[in-house]
Amino acid sequence: MTFTLHDVRSRTYKARDAWWTVFLVDPLAGRLVVTAANRTSITPNQITWGAFVLGLGSAWCFLRAEWQWLVAGAVLYHLSFVLDCMDGKIARLKGTGTVLGGWLDYVFDRIRVLACTAALMWGQYHATGQEVYLLLGIAVVFLDMLRYVDALQIAKVRRQMRRALRHAYEESVPGGPLALPESLLHEDLDNDPDEIRIRLTKTVDLQEEFRSRFSWYPGLREWLREHRIRTHLVSGIEFQMAVFIVGPLVDAVIPVTIGAATLLLLFEAAIMYKLLLSSRDLTRALAAIRSSAEPSVSGTPAG
Repeated sequence: MTFTLHDVRSRTYKARDAWWTVFLVDPLAGRLVVTAANRTSITPNQITWGAFVLGLGSAWCFLRAEWQWLVAGAVLYHLSFVLDCMDGKIARLKGTGTVLGGWLDYVFDRIRVLACTAALMWGQYHATGQEVYLLLGIAVVFLDMLRYVDALQIAKVRRQMRRALRHAYEESVPGGPLALPESLLHEDLDNDPDEIRIRLTKTVDLQEEFRSRFSWYPGLREWLREHRIRTHLVSGIEFQMAVFIVGPLVDAVIPVTIGAATLLLLFEAAIMYKLLLSSRDLTRALAAIRSSAEPSVSGTPAG
């Protein structure tokens, strides 16, 4: 079977992704996937190993500390990330993904960040004697860990919200719980990880209060949606790219790292705020479901 670029885009691209990936990675990774899938027998795991090796090469360059080596390290880091995106695309395209592959991808990502952080910041400290680089190294590792742990917890909270609505709806049905078919219960209809919308027999929007408070948000979100960009504009990906690509390229590791860290924390705080408002929307939605069910459950005619 011969794969086309359209196949890659339609079958492997995420509906929403980081803007760095959408604009600076997918255009190259998609074309490389077409070539690799049609002309080679390379496996996703082999690509994952290749991305890891390039990541270690990037760390070695960063350790040299001189600007030309920083540029080389930034280029290698970007290429490593391109390969990192390719392995998943080929796995989805050919249906060859494995549990081991997913584990390797995650673990190698974390090792790459740790190695590049240690090399970049130690190299700059050794070259300049400025202890601020050591502090930045600790901060980068901490924030990278925070973002990924936070992402897991956010996903857990969203699942809990989904279950709570489902259970409330099932309990509201006369005669006992109703096993809803999946066709009547879907989460996040817009496929945006920062949105929580659940369809029972109608859509329950758990971002209603947030949208009402920030009237400009729906317009911005629609523009981002048209361009396949998720609303979390500074996540772990953008943070890494700022620290390991932008900072070294412009020879401004300190200000770029501090700026990226500040933006990452601001967007994390925004997500927490959205979850807080969503919890209020959830409480109102649950109350509405239970209230509408009271007449039929108690046997008292409505009205």
